[in-house]
Amino acid sequence: MNRSPRTLAGALVLTLGLLLSGCALNTEPTFRAGTAVAGGGTSKAAVGARTTYDVTPLLHPDKKYFGAALSDIPKSLAKTRTYQSTVGKAPNLLAFYASWGDAYDVSGVRRIFGYGALPYMAWEPYHTTLEAIADGRTDDYVRSVAQSVLSADVPVAISFGHEMNGDWYPWGRQAATADQFVRAWKHVHDIFQQVGATNVIWVWSPNNIYPAPKVKLKPYYPGDAYVDWVGVIGYYTVDGPRTFSVLFDPTFRQVRTFSKRPFLISETASEMSGRRLADVDDLFSGVQARPDVLGFIWFDIVKRADWRIERTPGPLADFKRRASNPVYGFDVRNP
Repeated sequence: MNRSPRTLAGALVLTLGLLLSGCALNTEPTFRAGTAVAGGGTSKAAVGARTTYDVTPLLHPDKKYFGAALSDIPKSLAKTRTYQSTVGKAPNLLAFYASWGDAYDVSGVRRIFGYGALPYMAWEPYHTTLEAIADGRTDDYVRSVAQSVLSADVPVAISFGHEMNGDWYPWGRQAATADQFVRAWKHVHDIFQQVGATNVIWVWSPNNIYPAPKVKLKPYYPGDAYVDWVGVIGYYTVDGPRTFSVLFDPTFRQVRTFSKRPFLISETASEMSGRRLADVDDLFSGVQARPDVLGFIWFDIVKRADWRIERTPGPLADFKRRASNPVYGFDVRNP
């Protein structure tokens, strides 16, 4: 397009002004550390041409999360598509497990988000100690993961050191103190903030208190400024609680004495038995009855028992019927 001499002169003056002010025509995005916003959400953490993904709309959605943990995630979604076909609905929350030292699978989490689900990483601090993490001895690794999370540019829920109130993991109460856990959590969170990786939903995920009712949860809690969701873990087992209220409500009540953060049932399933049909129905009813429970993740993996819902036709039919309720599931790309 032709330009007049006056237009060209104006453009030269504008360009010179930009150069002199240090704002030359640089199209590379410039990032800065993000900050927490009121209510525990996270703000967009970048200036310039690009911002980090804003997770705020995902924190308190109008519908429930319909989640699954499957053995091939995040490297492949083949089993996820099979699971979707089996239960009649696409999961919108897909959980996977990462050990301390594992690289963050950028391609994998992008694949999950492209499918229409929120990636959920249970980050397990194997091969280290909470004291080492809190003291900064693993900072290079934490920073590299935070940078990868930022570069992925999709939201992710991260649960660090889940079931810390139990005694069956090397970061549990028998191996570390509550203070060490809190210090490690805050240190990891702070590094993510420094890097600008605010596209994270932080999930504090204790086991339900039924196995250890005398272990108080409050000393393990990092505080609302460091937590977005409380992800309670609980399984329906043959010799365990038979109802949602017995399995989860005592934990909910205890957490409500120190936090108002919403709950997620971050791991659950029913052991194969004659109770399974009732357990499935009870789980859906319990989640649906509580507005402060955002949804659940069904652990559809063989680990010490076969938790796969597809192995039992009767309970599967009920699972499929209950999952068809429009309250469960939504596309996280358009919450």
